[in-house]
Amino acid sequence: MAAVERRVRLAELLAALSLATDLGLGQPMEYLLRACLLAARLADALGLDAVVRADVYFVALLRWIGCTSHTHELSLLFGDDVATRARLATKDLSNPLEVLLQAIRYAGAHRAPAERLRLLAGALAAGPRTGVEGQLRAGCETAQLFADRLGFGAGVKTALWHAFERWDGLGFPNKVRGEAIALPARVVLLAQDAELFHRLGGPGAAVEAVRERSGTFYDPAIAALFCARAGAVPGALWAGLGDTTWEQVVALEPAPRRVLAGAELDAALEVVADYADLKTPYTAGHSRGVAGLAAEAARRARLPAADQAELGRAGLVHDLGRVGVPNTVWEKAGALGEAEWERVRLHPYWTERALARAGGLAGLADLAAAHHERLDGSGYHRRLGAAQLTPAARVLAAADAYQAMAEPRPHRPPLEPERASAELRAEARAGRLDADAVAAVLEAAGHRPHRRRALPAGLTGREVEVLRLAARGLSTRAMAAELTLSERTVAHHVQHIYAKIGVSTRGAAALFAMQHGLVGPEA
Repeated sequence: MAAVERRVRLAELLAALSLATDLGLGQPMEYLLRACLLAARLADALGLDAVVRADVYFVALLRWIGCTSHTHELSLLFGDDVATRARLATKDLSNPLEVLLQAIRYAGAHRAPAERLRLLAGALAAGPRTGVEGQLRAGCETAQLFADRLGFGAGVKTALWHAFERWDGLGFPNKVRGEAIALPARVVLLAQDAELFHRLGGPGAAVEAVRERSGTFYDPAIAALFCARAGAVPGALWAGLGDTTWEQVVALEPAPRRVLAGAELDAALEVVADYADLKTPYTAGHSRGVAGLAAEAARRARLPAADQAELGRAGLVHDLGRVGVPNTVWEKAGALGEAEWERVRLHPYWTERALARAGGLAGLADLAAAHHERLDGSGYHRRLGAAQLTPAARVLAAADAYQAMAEPRPHRPPLEPERASAELRAEARAGRLDADAVAAVLEAAGHRPHRRRALPAGLTGREVEVLRLAARGLSTRAMAAELTLSERTVAHHVQHIYAKIGVSTRGAAALFAMQHGLVGPEA
């Protein structure tokens, strides 16, 4: 049986990513798609040339792709990151008092009183704007790295670096101002805000907000055109934004339309994997690990070549829906409550919904969403039973379970291989995991060669140790304790690492580590 020759349009892949991002932003699905349509209409009204219009289109879909790189830090400062992003969407983050009030009210709200006071004190000492600036810098830097991996050029990457700048120079992270801000970034900022205000209060509220922010947040010329078009011809800019939005956005993909297949598709799906895994330091490299383990287990189990290829790709995308669950759930050190478990149980469903709309990924969505199903029907989200689970789905479930056991979690350290093996076999004996799938996964995990290899970017062995801990969100003090080094020495290592790999934020460093296989139980 020949391997599946999947062909996926780039526009569909980015649209699927945008649906997951909507969830992480605390917005209804298709928020970013609606904003993309609005941005495209503004670009047409402005008479922009085809190259700039294309950049506007892709920036509208990619502007928030770096959001997972700093979700951990956002959660530490403001609690529930999904609710925080929804709450801050209409706030003026250049106003230190506004950010200070948010920090005082929400910092560490999900933690013990002593820990909350410590977090708040740290936030106040650093300055409220500093914390926001650092997080948005990480978002911009990571978005650029993702865009580069997806094959985008300087126009898109520059606009992503300017994604949170303001016309008056009070934006983030570099206080770029006026016409020095890339034009696509100026168009997309206004479009995404206008869509939000329109949904919250209607066309009049959107026009009022844009007019009020003209010359501060927005380019006055773009704001004036928007207000004129939205006010003089009611509904013209908004026509059809709530109907067949997906189809309209995909149809607008600029020529030449890219179709991803083979190695290029696999590389793009690795972007999806890393985007999802950056959500929390505890899952750095998880999806790549599941993908490799599942594909190798399928080979050892002599599943058809088509299933082997599908399992590798399903492993890369299986946790995309994780973005919609707050880090206060993923990073909780204690037992989850029932309401928290309900949110966890939704993440495979969201994976399925985000991927299912893309025609080239629809079949993959079904397999990816089955990674928490169990033979006895006790899994989630569909509570499928043995009769409904394919051999590939059974392997994926076992691979995901083993990979998670081998990784650290807030409530426990990573399990030793023998302990993880025993736990996985116990799940098979209990009738929850397939015994043949478990045997194949354990064989794959136990017989993969562990060869020494050249380290990337000239990193030393010690620097890789520091990078792994940084990728998992440890503070300088915690890394120093873990490695029995001074905090000063660790800080020097971090500076050298960042210089060698060409980044300046933890999120981007974590992305580098994931991309080069430096995290995970077998790194």
